[in-house]
Amino acid sequence: MTGQAAGTTWPSAYPPPAEAVLSWDLRSVAELPAVRADVRDGLTAAASDSVTPDLIDRLVLALDEMASNALRHGGGEVRAAIGRTDRAYLIEVTDQAPQTPPSPAVGRDPSLGGLGLYLIAELADGHGWYATDHHKHVWALLPR
Repeated sequence: MTGQAAGTTWPSAYPPPAEAVLSWDLRSVAELPAVRADVRDGLTAAASDSVTPDLIDRLVLALDEMASNALRHGGGEVRAAIGRTDRAYLIEVTDQAPQTPPSPAVGRDPSLGGLGLYLIAELADGHGWYATDHHKHVWALLPR
């Protein structure tokens, strides 16, 4: 998948394998400021030619949006993680609502929110979701 346009639905698909970089178990959106700081600190400390301030900003934005969606709409405990492939960073967020796929807002006034999934789709080289018995996994692949 490359550069899927905003407005497309989130396909049911598995992400590519990735090496674990950072992860969090979350129970509340109040934890997200600390997660954003962890991403900035963790990726800055692992600085390489492929980790730019712009990339860190995009990763923070996508992770924050995906995790807040899971916490608000997914129910139960949420796990958020960043992994690394040869060409990209994989953001994956898991919640306990396997029966509820990611649903971009349709026909909503932009001032009411709900456009985060469109934004992530624009930032990502690939995105998708899949369900297991008790969890929904939503992922996005942001190019390095």
